[in-house]
Amino acid sequence: MLKLTPFSFNRFLFGTLFLMICSCTSIDNIQNHDLVFRYNEHKNIGSLDPAFSKDLADIWGTHQLFNGLVQMDDALNVKPCIAKNWTITDSAKTYTFNLRKDVLFHKHELFGRDSTRKTTASDFEYSFNRLRDRFIASPGSWVLNKVDDFSALNDSTFQIKLKQPFPAFLGLLTMKYCSVVPKEIVEHYGSDFRSNPIGTGPFKFKRWEENLKLVFRRNNHYFETDSIGQPLPYLEAISITFLPDKQSEFLQFAQGNIDFVSGLDGSYKDEILTAEGELRASYAHDVKMIRGPYLNTEYLAFFMETEVNTIQSGKLRKAINVGFDRSKMMTYLRNGIGIPANGGFIPKGLPGFDASIGFTYQPELAKQLVSEFKSETGIQNPEITLTTTSNYLSFCEFIQRELQKTGLNVNVDVIPASSLKDAKANGQLDFFRASWIADYPDAENYLSLYYSNNFAPNGPNYTHFKSEAFDKMYEASYLETDPELRAQLYTKMDSLIMDVAPIVPLFYDEVVRFTRKNVQGLGINATNLLELKSVRKSFNMTEVE
Repeated sequence: MLKLTPFSFNRFLFGTLFLMICSCTSIDNIQNHDLVFRYNEHKNIGSLDPAFSKDLADIWGTHQLFNGLVQMDDALNVKPCIAKNWTITDSAKTYTFNLRKDVLFHKHELFGRDSTRKTTASDFEYSFNRLRDRFIASPGSWVLNKVDDFSALNDSTFQIKLKQPFPAFLGLLTMKYCSVVPKEIVEHYGSDFRSNPIGTGPFKFKRWEENLKLVFRRNNHYFETDSIGQPLPYLEAISITFLPDKQSEFLQFAQGNIDFVSGLDGSYKDEILTAEGELRASYAHDVKMIRGPYLNTEYLAFFMETEVNTIQSGKLRKAINVGFDRSKMMTYLRNGIGIPANGGFIPKGLPGFDASIGFTYQPELAKQLVSEFKSETGIQNPEITLTTTSNYLSFCEFIQRELQKTGLNVNVDVIPASSLKDAKANGQLDFFRASWIADYPDAENYLSLYYSNNFAPNGPNYTHFKSEAFDKMYEASYLETDPELRAQLYTKMDSLIMDVAPIVPLFYDEVVRFTRKNVQGLGINATNLLELKSVRKSFNMTEVE
């Protein structure tokens, strides 16, 4: 275990929390904790029904229990899962999946004498119809918006027909919404399926003490194997606790009570990392950090239909883009975690990303653009109001200070997250902070924010950016089946956006994971999916110092 260094938070509070957790750490009859992967979910889990896997916490949980037709590897490539292969015909509108015949649902007495049964194409037909059921009201129903029809052709063949070609469709099918569920179990439990999940995944549900602890056990009949034919998963169990804040979660990690922490919270970032983003010496012996691109762009946005002249001015929008140092901002405010957004809106890690099409720090150019605006308009003290939430106040204040040097005054208005969400959707904010995390790993998901048919509140185009040239390329990308040519189209669209500058990209986020060094096989991916079926834990000889 680690030798603890001083913390800035209340030790008495965390000591109490520590005792609470320790009293609940036994995992049934598993004596060897090297077979148990332990993590905390501070946001809690709302449902283990994949049809309701909207939040990352729920997605992490359901991913261990359920499978779909296809899955995604750490490089965002779509791979077979329950579907062993597929064909795409009819001008890329018909997808025919050939299913494995060795996939079993987790055991349940409702399955009859053998307590389990094989998964068939009819199970997928039921599961997809359930997504569309208005009475179920799944938040994932939108995944099938471009689907015209689907059916089980026989027990091992499932076919989906689209209304129009959509190159990102296979990526959509990797989402947990599209997992297969057994009809007889779902209909038996009804809404209580959320806490009585039966799937086909590498782990099976064991026990859930809500707000306290959740336990999964190894599925000994799981169908996937590793590269040498050894059955997956390697672990015997997963244990999830629900401490409600990141500070106490990190203390549990530092004390060796959990194996993994995701993300970099302000409460402990300076404790574990240097300003340059490296592990501090006190942690480097027992902890390893994994980091990589995350499909999340953090940005500021202008409402393009506003009558505010400072926002209508392309010169001022570009002055803001070149008027602050993104690299300096990331070093001081994020300990170097995150990639300065000097490219476009598409984040690093997706085809279509181009680091050269955006803006770099050019303070003299920013001053010149502001000066030209003053001369052209006669406004000698231009100002603009930036609306944000408290979580990003430090970023906005940094930008505010930097832009003051150019002659532009920025007023920062802090409102609750729910208020900002509603106001930006209804065109009530002229300049606001926002972020976009990909629903599926294709740059079309990002570019949809600038398609004119998607004006908010009926779509995600919060800026009300409109360009006929952009719309034509966006529509053409749907028909382009060559991935390289489609990526080139994406880059052209992104470049067009940056020329007009309806946004100020701040940074492309990174997935950051801290694990103990006795954990092997925990990878990282740009969707921040927690994949545990290939994780091993070795015996940890480290003594408490």
